[in-house]
Amino acid sequence: MEYVQERVTTLHALTDHRPDAPTGRAAVVVPMTEREYGTLAADRVLTALESVDPARVVVPLRAPAERVGPFADWLDGFDVNVEPLWCGGPRLTELLAARGLDGDRGKGRDVWLGLGRALEEEFVVVHDADTKTYSPAFVNRLLFPLSRGHEFSKGYYARVEDGSLYGRLFRLFFRPLVRALADATERREAGVLEYLDAFRYALAGEFAATSDLVSRLRVQRGWGLEVGTLGEAFAHAGFAESAQVDLGRYEHDHRSVDGPTGLADMSRAVGEATLRAVENAGVEVEYGALAERYREAADGLIRGYETDAAFNGLDYDRADEREQVATYTDALGEPGPDTRLPAWRDAPVTPAEVADAARADLAVVRRKGSSRTNRKPREADDRRPADPSADAAPGED
Repeated sequence: MEYVQERVTTLHALTDHRPDAPTGRAAVVVPMTEREYGTLAADRVLTALESVDPARVVVPLRAPAERVGPFADWLDGFDVNVEPLWCGGPRLTELLAARGLDGDRGKGRDVWLGLGRALEEEFVVVHDADTKTYSPAFVNRLLFPLSRGHEFSKGYYARVEDGSLYGRLFRLFFRPLVRALADATERREAGVLEYLDAFRYALAGEFAATSDLVSRLRVQRGWGLEVGTLGEAFAHAGFAESAQVDLGRYEHDHRSVDGPTGLADMSRAVGEATLRAVENAGVEVEYGALAERYREAADGLIRGYETDAAFNGLDYDRADEREQVATYTDALGEPGPDTRLPAWRDAPVTPAEVADAARADLAVVRRKGSSRTNRKPREADDRRPADPSADAAPGED
């Protein structure tokens, strides 16, 4: 039955009900890059948040200096308490470097900065801004388990668009990797693997947590953010304090498999974050046999996906899916150095210092000539070319 429970509390969208939730005590963190500026999807998200009326919306922003002022002006046009946080400003960059926090920049770093600012509220919600099917009910649904005593809540949803199954990195890489690890692990050591396997869409970017839990999370700097967060949630919340909620059906931008910022590149970061999470939980990984076990697990899942697609009248390219599995196999190896950002409660910098530096950086670029920007959203094909290093916007697919 669709309302069956998993090892973590699973809340199903069986009706259109929008549950009561403590939105007025929550901060919503919405990372953006310059590609979100004025787009229909971002406009829809921010307009929906007007009706949610959270305590604040924190927008960690990655954009060049000449774009920051107009972007911040555009954000000011929404009737919700928005705090833009320019993640690349010179004062903020200098502050982080002076405190030993310099390093790779990516979506995880942006979110980490936003989480620090969000800690002033009781609850924190995180989601992307490129969702074409965004509903204000998403915030309520993510927050609802927290109002019932849980500490961590993650969204899941169907990725079916254009007559095809998406969610490829989750379906073809993460899920079979976790299954392969579980098959080779003693039952008494498999707690973290059962936890990761319990989430119906572990690579979804939408989650909520109490500010106390958020303050204890070590955060991946880049694409491993989602699974790295799950690993931390297992350590600090576990099965009993975690939940997942049905957000229905999601549509957002897709990535190609190859090329800069493609799924092949993402798989390396996701694989590293996954393997670090299970090793940190005490699982011994047999790397010599891992690739073969992964391919076997993926092949079994592909048969199921093909049958499910046919059952629903969807297109399915078995050869292409198997080719992607072969590509992702290259991502399986021992994790490199741990470059995670520290938990905020242990960080050598305070959220207030980050806020002061970011506000000063924003004030300078605004004084240099930003002008009030029309709120009219741009069509998707009117976007500026994406920065190859910008990994914050499109979700995993």
